[in-house]
Amino acid sequence: MDVRGKSITVFGMAKSGVATLALLRRMGAVVRASDARPREALAQFEGDFVPQGEAALESCDIAILSPGVPADLPLMEEARRRGIPVVGDVEAASWFLQGPILGITGTNGKTTTTALCGHLLSVAGIDCQVGGNIGTPLASMVETSRPDRWNVLELSSFQLETTFTMRVRIAAVLNITPDHLDRHHTMENYAAAKARILLNQRAEDFAVLNAENEPAAVLAAGARGQVSWFHAGARKDPGCWREDGVLYAEGKRLMSESEIPLRGRHNVENVLAAACCARLAGASLARIRDGVMSFPGVEHRVEFVRTLRGVDYFNDSKATNVDATVKALESFQSGLWVVLGGKDKNSDYTVLRELLQQRAKAALLIGAAAEKIAAQLAGSVRLERCGDLKTAVELATKEAAAGDTVLLAPACASFDQFSGYEERGRVFKALVNSLEER
Repeated sequence: MDVRGKSITVFGMAKSGVATLALLRRMGAVVRASDARPREALAQFEGDFVPQGEAALESCDIAILSPGVPADLPLMEEARRRGIPVVGDVEAASWFLQGPILGITGTNGKTTTTALCGHLLSVAGIDCQVGGNIGTPLASMVETSRPDRWNVLELSSFQLETTFTMRVRIAAVLNITPDHLDRHHTMENYAAAKARILLNQRAEDFAVLNAENEPAAVLAAGARGQVSWFHAGARKDPGCWREDGVLYAEGKRLMSESEIPLRGRHNVENVLAAACCARLAGASLARIRDGVMSFPGVEHRVEFVRTLRGVDYFNDSKATNVDATVKALESFQSGLWVVLGGKDKNSDYTVLRELLQQRAKAALLIGAAAEKIAAQLAGSVRLERCGDLKTAVELATKEAAAGDTVLLAPACASFDQFSGYEERGRVFKALVNSLEER
């Protein structure tokens, strides 16, 4: 795509928007920044700024959206009515990116699986860089991209819904379960956004799909690339699976499940998916095994914080939806003090009732969603309305007994009290690490 001389407005000046603005300027475009916030409330950047309104569409050749800007805003509908192409920042960056893309999407597990894929390729000596929805914006990866370097990308539904030409050579769909319905409105819309990762594949490309998750598995019928499966419960060719406590790839033993350093069945699925992707990218089984065993894990995903007076503390702030919290709860057997709550995403918390009854001593409720959660969980487990994270940690620390576990797994977004799940997780860890031995 030649953008030289084109007038482009980038909507949303968070990290990826700022990076996209800089990239397009380097490529010769005439770029303006736009945001719903006033200029003085934003991080510093060079260039023209226009408030988020119809003035931002004047003399605009292309409108580019950051992931936080909904594609169905009336302003974007007006842009389309005027014939202005509306695309996402990932789509725009892909116009200039060199090298093949290994892309991973899914409701849960994509951060861990993306980081693990990058680690596996590096251990195997395969050149790669990792980014997208994790860490480095795609626009910031363009300058370091090369024709022979893999781009391992975490891709969210917000990013995928505004991609049109990006080709993903190895595309993994880990799972599709209810999430972000406040943004996508229906499961059909949400699933369709995820499915766009396969949109521009060719016959020589690969679609890596979860055989156990029906919304992901049905994508095989329309896949243009070659389908490779992963399955944590039974053999499924071609691909990777677990059987009798052993992981297999292409029919050959990969490793014992007990050798995986990460907790929980969901991480078995993540390892299988990552192994499948790495194998398709050229990694040997021996190097994949080495990589899995040396993988340190991802911050905020069932992350061990410390043990204090026999009580374990785990941070799963990345559990921003109900299904992720289910997977976190399934990683422990009993004695849980679970911190739940935050900004609701039109979620159904009744799904948690049975697991909480079986494994939890109490649910400690925080944030804006506390009353909705309390209403849906009433009678299933002891409920404590704590309001904020500090109060929840203090209550759990006071009442938990040796052998118990305090688990932050909120099932909600964080934006009512925090800037993101990362800040929420780090505040939790700081609170836990400040507790005194008594």
